[in-house]
Amino acid sequence: MTSKMVTVPDNEETTDLKPDPQAVKAAATREQISPTSQHEKSFRTRSKSLSSSSVRPRQTLTVNTAAQEFIPSLPNDDTTEAVKVRSWEMTLELSIKAIVAIKANDVRSFDTEVSGEYTATGFVVDAERGLILSNRHVVSPGPAVAQAVFTNYEEVELEPIYRDPVHDFGFFRFNPKKVKFIQLVQIPLSPERAKVGVDIRVVGNDAGEKLSILAGTLARLDRRAPEYGIGEYNDFNTFYLQAASGTSGGSSGSPVLDIDGHAIALNAGGASRAQSSYYLPLDRIVRALGYLQKGQEVPRGTLQTEFEHSPYDELRRLGLKTGIEQQVREKFPEETGLLVVRKVLPKGPADGLLIPGDILIKVNGNMVTNFNSLFSIIDDSVGEEIILTIGRGKVLESVTLRIQDLHSITPNRFVEIGGGVVNELSYQLAHSYQQPVGGPYVATPGHMLASASAWRKSVIVSVNNIPTPNLDAFIEAMKTLPDGARVPIRFYSLLKFYKERVMIMHVDRHWHKFQVAVRDDNSGKWIFEEMLPPPAIHSYIPATASYQVLDSSIYPAGKLWPSFVALDFHLPYLVSGMKSTQFRGSGVVLSTDPPLIACDRDTIPISVGDIFITFANSIIIPGRLLYLHPFYNYAILTYDASLLGETPVVAAELNDIELNQGDEVYLVGIGNDQSPVMKKTIVTSIRNVGTKECSPPRWRAMNVEGIGIDDPVGSQVIGGVLCTKDGRIQALWLGYSSQNDKGKDISFMFGLSISLVRNVLEPLRKNIIPKLHNLNVEFWTMRIAPARTLGLTDKWVRKIEGVPNSKHTLLYVLNILDTASPAGKLLKVGDVVLKMNGRVVTRMADLPTVIHNSETVDMLILRDGKEMNIQVATTLYTGEETTRVIGWAGALIEEPYHAVLEQVRYVPSRVYISCTLYGSPAAVSLKPGVWIVEIAGRKVTDLGSFLEAIHNHEKEVAENEDDDGYVRIKTVSRMEVTKVVAMKLDPHYWGTWQLVKDENATTGWKCIPA
Repeated sequence: MTSKMVTVPDNEETTDLKPDPQAVKAAATREQISPTSQHEKSFRTRSKSLSSSSVRPRQTLTVNTAAQEFIPSLPNDDTTEAVKVRSWEMTLELSIKAIVAIKANDVRSFDTEVSGEYTATGFVVDAERGLILSNRHVVSPGPAVAQAVFTNYEEVELEPIYRDPVHDFGFFRFNPKKVKFIQLVQIPLSPERAKVGVDIRVVGNDAGEKLSILAGTLARLDRRAPEYGIGEYNDFNTFYLQAASGTSGGSSGSPVLDIDGHAIALNAGGASRAQSSYYLPLDRIVRALGYLQKGQEVPRGTLQTEFEHSPYDELRRLGLKTGIEQQVREKFPEETGLLVVRKVLPKGPADGLLIPGDILIKVNGNMVTNFNSLFSIIDDSVGEEIILTIGRGKVLESVTLRIQDLHSITPNRFVEIGGGVVNELSYQLAHSYQQPVGGPYVATPGHMLASASAWRKSVIVSVNNIPTPNLDAFIEAMKTLPDGARVPIRFYSLLKFYKERVMIMHVDRHWHKFQVAVRDDNSGKWIFEEMLPPPAIHSYIPATASYQVLDSSIYPAGKLWPSFVALDFHLPYLVSGMKSTQFRGSGVVLSTDPPLIACDRDTIPISVGDIFITFANSIIIPGRLLYLHPFYNYAILTYDASLLGETPVVAAELNDIELNQGDEVYLVGIGNDQSPVMKKTIVTSIRNVGTKECSPPRWRAMNVEGIGIDDPVGSQVIGGVLCTKDGRIQALWLGYSSQNDKGKDISFMFGLSISLVRNVLEPLRKNIIPKLHNLNVEFWTMRIAPARTLGLTDKWVRKIEGVPNSKHTLLYVLNILDTASPAGKLLKVGDVVLKMNGRVVTRMADLPTVIHNSETVDMLILRDGKEMNIQVATTLYTGEETTRVIGWAGALIEEPYHAVLEQVRYVPSRVYISCTLYGSPAAVSLKPGVWIVEIAGRKVTDLGSFLEAIHNHEKEVAENEDDDGYVRIKTVSRMEVTKVVAMKLDPHYWGTWQLVKDENATTGWKCIPA
């Protein structure tokens, strides 16, 4: 499944879907505005609405009636009586029965499209067979699910059965028997009725509205196809119609009607800076519909060449002879020009035979003046040769070309691997970037390809030095790679196709499936075939490396350099509040027997992911997480020391003398370029580390003091240590992560006393997982002056002032982190702490001694001006946070972690939506950061009861043939708002799975069916 992740906004408004009689009447008499300039070049991107907050109409299931075609009779003459019959009001009232609102979801990124929800329009063109016409970018070139909603709120499932490879049209199919309460009608297609000056109405789902009626007048029939941008879907080799009518998002696929109710064009796009709309002519659509009605494949041919229509004045400048122009004008008096070659794709049928600027005069001896006449011949000549007569300058030439099957260069399958999607580079994209067709194209990188920075719009040239000229070669190359291997991958970006890159890719066969999907136009689905398991799990061969010898002038860096490592952490899923999937930092070896490395939680923030450790800038081996400190900003990793051969890794020496303000200290670390950094400096401050609650909630450091130094170099390293002049570590130099007041991620560096690491390090050396206790509150310090205002007595002032190394401060409760914990029930925000277990506490550094090894804490606090003695039970922490993740319908679900608990007053359940994946049902209907409390009427309290509820629902669905595929879900937000949604399940594309702990796996996790 794809690793690309989304947060979906709530949909608070519902729009009435019924046509307003007054709106129909108004549309029937609306005046037209004059057409815009023919030189308008700023286009609105395709008009389907991509907003995830678009209108979702209510659904009503009802009984079927006989289908009948709607073809209004035309008036015999232009009498007053006839005009009354040919009224827009009557036409629109009948037409809207055939027009549907389409709710669709691209379930995977593919070709030009990215995964996600959108709305659009379509209309019935064959009621008996259940065929609906819409745009290609609505039907989608990739896997999509869609529903149609008729004007009476009836909803039916749609099957995408045809999308044209080039032109912006496609067809859905529905089962007419599923339509219960509306009389099916169809709108006839009449391309011959499109004429300049014709009064039109565009009826459809405009800008998310179920029914909008926009008026216009056809102004041009020979406009160039609109351009939506490089790398986007673009139509070409066709004229477009232009009218003064400002259609907008969601009106894609709307019929362009004349007053008799005939569709004369298909709405597609419009100008963004003027009230102009662009419509696709129906000629090629009518041809395709005829083949589909016969159950046949639609023949489409190509020369991999783009033509453009040029008027005679421009043709003369290109070399058109006067005699030829005269012949064309005499034979085709209505025509205004000829077709000219605009673009020829490399390695295509016309490469080397046609060049830009060639004027097309004849095909097979017959004069051709427009797109329809040319492509009628090309489409009917697939696999055959045709002869083109062209004018190249002043010379006439004959060129023989073989017509290629256009469908053969239109991808109909993709590979899903490592959470990414790869398909064959399509004719559409090749045309956009002037590249040869074919080659593995990255539609979305996912976890694996992102590790090599092979982002979307990359084309893969080779994998592990195996050439990959096409998708089959890519599949075969991937089959040979062991899980966990690190291999070179060569690729280029279409944005800079002239520059290849070689990167190292981490092969992932353990987090995600490796499968191939092939489109089945009979069912409208993409059928998956899972590939065989990897040939092996990658075995690392022991290797030996030597460390760089550093100059004595930067001692003690030379002593510590064999203790430093570089770290890479790759996340397969965005869980536990993560917003990024790639993390890099450094660590320091604190023990070689057993092998233990300390690093900050800005590098290893959670337990789910792949860890890679680099020694001596030479050897890369996998690492494994042993311990995530629940309070302080560090993690402890381990590794297989046998893989390092004779590499002289050295455990750093520790110094237990606490640093104080003004102390001389040495900063030694790794710079951004992986080179050593050393600086003699002084401790400028020891102060509280302040972090803010993050959105989405994620772990943050608190209740700890940070060591500040007087050196700007400290912010230029990715990690390091503060040590004595003989190289003994007194503190770790760590990166901290938080957010500012505007919600933007920020990071900063502080030193962490080594004493806070030693109490975890010593048990781990004995293979014992530390178990620490804590109060679920966030403390902060208060000066004596405000404490006096709160009731602090002079006696206590003297006690505090008399504490050794006192900063004349007290601790107070700033925030309750878990209201359900013992501390959350007894302590209150604002409580001033005087004593803990008989000891006066005045700073954060006092907390570890009195809390971390105590099951209860006797506290003397100052509350509301009164001193109180309370005994508070502590909470036990084992260093484990996320222990299980369930994937269901594209939602990533886990138990609410600690960072979530601090942002709520109460926990509705232990079923928390951490993330939703683009293109999934969950992305459409659910919102990350909420709790699920009920599934199909069954209460859920934890992950076990949640799985039981969804499996019971699956059984009910299997036993009920009339089930509509929706499941009712009740959720509660952090603001304690209860919401009930009906989510359309999609088990074909979005199954149920889970990540569970596995001590035998390198990562400590395995993915299994749920």
